[in-house]
Amino acid sequence: MSDFPAELKYANSHEWARLESDGTIVVGITDHAQDALGDIVFIELPEIGVEVTAGAEVAVVESVKAASDIYSPITGEVVEVNSGLEDQPELVNGSPYEDGWLFTVRVDSEKDYSALLDAEGYKGLLEEA
Repeated sequence: MSDFPAELKYANSHEWARLESDGTIVVGITDHAQDALGDIVFIELPEIGVEVTAGAEVAVVESVKAASDIYSPITGEVVEVNSGLEDQPELVNGSPYEDGWLFTVRVDSEKDYSALLDAEGYKGLLEEA
């Protein structure tokens, strides 16, 4: 069974978001998503400085099974990417909520964040699927 850290928020498209103390939001893909993808072999991350929109494609994850689009759960500016994934994309498989984060966004408003699902809501979404 996938794991759902309670401190995170979740998007229907299987990304997670974590609000940091400085107001930025760290984004990654859920344990469920990495498990469904299989062994991840490459990740195309967004560029720093790019404006992203909630629900819009922002990155691509390639696994041994397929390539999948990653969508931003929030609107804002990308201020950091996890450059460690260039050499070790498998970090997403082994540690999707810690070492395998994808990018960080500075938001103008936290309304997108507060609209995301909590852990129970995301678990319910998966149970319906």
